[in-house]
Amino acid sequence: MKYFIFPLSLAVIAAVLTLPVNAAEVDAGALYQDYCSVCHGDKGDGQSHATQGMVPPPRNFTSPQSAVELSHERIMAAIKNGVPGTAMSSWKSRLSDTQIAEISNFIQQKFMLPTTVTSASEGSRIYADFCSVCHGDTGKGAVWATSGLNPPPVDFSSAETQAKLDRQRMIKSVSFGRAETAMTGWEHRLSPAQIETVVDYVINTFMSASSAKMVSADSSKDSANARADMSQPLPFGLQGDSINGAALYMSNCSACHGASGDGRGPRAYFINPKPRNFLHTSSRAALNRPALYDFIAKGKLRTEMPAWEKVFDRQQLADVSEYIFQQYIQDH
Repeated sequence: MKYFIFPLSLAVIAAVLTLPVNAAEVDAGALYQDYCSVCHGDKGDGQSHATQGMVPPPRNFTSPQSAVELSHERIMAAIKNGVPGTAMSSWKSRLSDTQIAEISNFIQQKFMLPTTVTSASEGSRIYADFCSVCHGDTGKGAVWATSGLNPPPVDFSSAETQAKLDRQRMIKSVSFGRAETAMTGWEHRLSPAQIETVVDYVINTFMSASSAKMVSADSSKDSANARADMSQPLPFGLQGDSINGAALYMSNCSACHGASGDGRGPRAYFINPKPRNFLHTSSRAALNRPALYDFIAKGKLRTEMPAWEKVFDRQQLADVSEYIFQQYIQDH
């Protein structure tokens, strides 16, 4: 019997030559669809039917935070061993080490921004480490935080937020926190320069560039995250009497601000925004004698804090300012 060897047709040769160069990527894509997309979404952005039911929500691989935090090794470890405290389970009993490595490569190449810890801006790294857990990857508020915190984190992208926030207020909020919210002060974890850097990152990334209230870093000689000068005297050469001030405070101010100055007086429950908490870090960083006098005298718009200069004379304003300063602000 004779055997004949026919040369391969040009069509077959062409088909062989045009196979995907990285066949593993095709397999990894199928693996991702089979095992990962149900939670992390087809686009890797965490937008799936499972998102609303998970706390914390599935990882958004397309976010700047993921680009900063996730290395190839960290992704593989999460797939292999799961992530405690989340719905991310271990897949080491279902997937081989090779398959896990292929999925990790696929996620990095397909979804993640070309940003690494070494190349990411300092602002994005600080935001990812300290802010995104509550404010979210997009500045709109993390899903768990918007539903679980009262009040919820601010939505930096909203026009309402941008209308009331300026750069200095944001720096003070990051430095000293915000009373009656989950916003803590970061002055002991971040340097003044780092705080300004992350605020500028938030402004440039999430907020409208045309916002009229945004202030450049060089527009003020006084750093917004500096503490007020507590040696400043009362205005008009006044000397406050804290004993007289205590009587004035208890009869006129404690119903809102509380007998202990914590903003939890008997009327505070019905007031929104809440009365000032003089014990909070932000108050103790900003309210020196002249600031207290001005707030008490002029009141504050869009709050229930009235202008007491219509009721008290200058000496009485000085007395109650001195009492608050000595009792709640000074040396704390």
